[in-house]
Amino acid sequence: MHEHEALYIDGAWVRPVGGATLAVVSPDTEERIGTVPLAGESEVDAAVAAAGRALRSAEWGGLTPEARSGLLMAFAEELGKNVAQRAELTTIQNGMPITVATAAEGAGPVGILQYYAALGAAPAEERRPRLDGQGVTVVRKEPVGVVALVVPWNFPQVLTMFKLAPALAAGCAVVLKPSPETTLDALELAATAERAGLPAGVLNVISGGADIGEYLVTHPGVRKVAFTGSTPVGRKIGEACGRLLRPVTLELGGKSAAIVLDDADLAATVQGLATASLLNNGQTCYLSTRILAPRSRHDEVVAALSGLASALTVGDPLDPGTHIGPLVSDKQRRKVEEYVAVGRESGATLAAGGGRPGRDRGWYVQPTVFGGVDNGSRIAREEIFGPVLTVIPYGDVDEAVSIANDSDYGLGGTIWTSDVEKGLDVARRVETGSVGVNFYDLDLGAPFGGVKASGVGRELGPEGLAAYQQLKSVYLGQEISA
Repeated sequence: MHEHEALYIDGAWVRPVGGATLAVVSPDTEERIGTVPLAGESEVDAAVAAAGRALRSAEWGGLTPEARSGLLMAFAEELGKNVAQRAELTTIQNGMPITVATAAEGAGPVGILQYYAALGAAPAEERRPRLDGQGVTVVRKEPVGVVALVVPWNFPQVLTMFKLAPALAAGCAVVLKPSPETTLDALELAATAERAGLPAGVLNVISGGADIGEYLVTHPGVRKVAFTGSTPVGRKIGEACGRLLRPVTLELGGKSAAIVLDDADLAATVQGLATASLLNNGQTCYLSTRILAPRSRHDEVVAALSGLASALTVGDPLDPGTHIGPLVSDKQRRKVEEYVAVGRESGATLAAGGGRPGRDRGWYVQPTVFGGVDNGSRIAREEIFGPVLTVIPYGDVDEAVSIANDSDYGLGGTIWTSDVEKGLDVARRVETGSVGVNFYDLDLGAPFGGVKASGVGRELGPEGLAAYQQLKSVYLGQEISA
């Protein structure tokens, strides 16, 4: 059992005044596996105040970029000591297959923190000769201030680090609010930061539902908000930050397209789509869940994907042989099953799955494939967030690109072809924040984010660090010595 009574605020473990708790339930066994405390407004106030003090402290705010980088490298080293434990925490909370969790949730945060620790060691200011020739201007990169991080349950640790690492590298102090479904790993992150010697108030972890999240993102002591989650919630956060003139980064939903070109090697394509379209039980924002197939190869593509869906091992997410684990909650399973019913009623062909596997417990759904889908149908337009694929036929490449772009979303996408240059040409035409040719995998050194209803701003790469910095120009009438 993972029993917790306290939150991490100002470098100490603090029991919430209200004493409310939340049971953590396994999506595999449907049994309680732990308890976490729930914050109230007073804990949010304390966490924001602690972060503000850290910014003004000599221990954090007074550090040079090089010294701050050293602290973050020590934090990364400490994170590297409990990779297996942290991976398992994610798996038992949200059903992520352990092989995925070990790489993404265990090792992933370590690499991201190391990357930003190194990037953040660069000098914080530069001198530029004035264009009028009258002296110089010193351009400073300063931390934006106290940052509220609100993260989801599907990749809780790595998506936390997408935000936490650049925020700390920039010199900010943060208040982290994890999803109620995945609070155990956030508390372990806090414990790891404490062991690494991160100064008090630099990282604060509170918990709670939508009400606490709203209180945090609109708190007067917060200077920036970073959120990953659903588009409807992202719109609300964006509206609130707009009223407050508060910078915000929003990484939201997706309904990405996989364009299978007529020259694609189908066996290799299907092998790639196993990850690009079904990673983490289909609970990944950027997945290529709309499979666009040439009309002449539609049935062949549907058959191949159906074979893939039938061959994937569905079962205990802690078993290294499992490909598809349970969905995060009974509520999420009901949502996915409602979409499967919509697909059946739409006139599309249910080619594989569509039900529950033969298991006595757990929130499982079979990998599901629909063929002959119209891009105007709900299962082609709305984010399902489960292992459900839709195959949409097209005539020529121009029509394929038009269908791919006919979406409210624009987060990911893939092109599948035997001609990489042709794939690159098609990728340039797709309206999305990222796209892969013959595979899809994020690059830590390149920006990630969406267009249209998929979000605002970018994470990862140098652009991810810049999101937590504000620029100050200091005008000097004459040059000064270095």
